[in-house]
Amino acid sequence: MHARRRGSSGSDRPATDEPPEWSDIEPATIESRVAELAEQGFSPSEIGIKLRDEGVKGTPVPDVKAATGKKITAILEEQNAAPEIPEDLRNLLERAVRLNEHVEANPQDYQNKRALQNTESKVRRLVDYYRGDELPDDFDYSYENAQQLLE
Repeated sequence: MHARRRGSSGSDRPATDEPPEWSDIEPATIESRVAELAEQGFSPSEIGIKLRDEGVKGTPVPDVKAATGKKITAILEEQNAAPEIPEDLRNLLERAVRLNEHVEANPQDYQNKRALQNTESKVRRLVDYYRGDELPDDFDYSYENAQQLLE
């Protein structure tokens, strides 16, 4: 977003909407495994990685949405285990808090001051996007608010 350097290489998802034949797991067992992993404290992306790598009862789940018809966050909302703030915003807030503490300890680090400005800019954009739905209408980003949310 703020730098025009690194490319976007990586593997593409399969173009099919159906789970592969070798992955014949019932949606109810996948949903119970998702809830179990959420209780253990994993984030939605970590749950997806665990299901892809470890699977359910030894059978990997390549795509939860193709297997169950619902995304992981929708399953977590049904189970009342959804995170209180969206995962992408949480990760950016953690980064902003870490950078802020670093810049306070190292005031001459101009490169990380710029990184903090860029990160806070991204946080403000996401807060504007989520305000009203996932966040309260009167929520504004500040270092103190971020610390309180992450505790």
